[in-house]
Amino acid sequence: MNRSFTVFAGMASVALALVLSTQISSSAQISTSDQISAPAKISARAKISAPAKFSATAKISAPAKISTATTNQTQPHRLAVQVDVNDPAVMNLALNNMSNAAQHYSELGQKVEIELVAFGPGLHMLRDDTSPVKARIKSMSEAMPNLTFAACGNTRENMTKAEAKDIPIISEAKVVKAGVVRLMELQERGWSYLRP
Repeated sequence: MNRSFTVFAGMASVALALVLSTQISSSAQISTSDQISAPAKISARAKISAPAKFSATAKISAPAKISTATTNQTQPHRLAVQVDVNDPAVMNLALNNMSNAAQHYSELGQKVEIELVAFGPGLHMLRDDTSPVKARIKSMSEAMPNLTFAACGNTRENMTKAEAKDIPIISEAKVVKAGVVRLMELQERGWSYLRP
């Protein structure tokens, strides 16, 4: 057991040295000067005759930077939000997330497009007869024209059959063929995805 651990530790040290020496880039270089005297000798039986030793030297030329897009951004940020549960807390959380994202980019002077896609039990969010958040959606839609709402047509059709009545959708929402397909298409176009 002890010998296996020694072999593992030696191999891990060598692997770390290789990673450190190959991962140096022009924008950020890592600096360490751990001097280890001789390379590990490993026999066919995986015995280490001397401690693993290596030398890795690199330099940090500048701290890593995280940059945000500038105000002269040409393409808007895009966010697709999924709601698939009939839970007012989740619905309100999704609307909070949408509002926060819209406000954030507005304060930066940047464009953002946000689309909520509701399907399955989550379609209740966009149903005119059962939505616990329809007044909030109306208010948000009037204040933020960059928000859109998509209702799954497949779910609506299934609910129509199950309830034997037409399922009314709020006027702020558009009906798409399939909610899942809509989310896939948005993501394939580079939209960020959020499921609160």
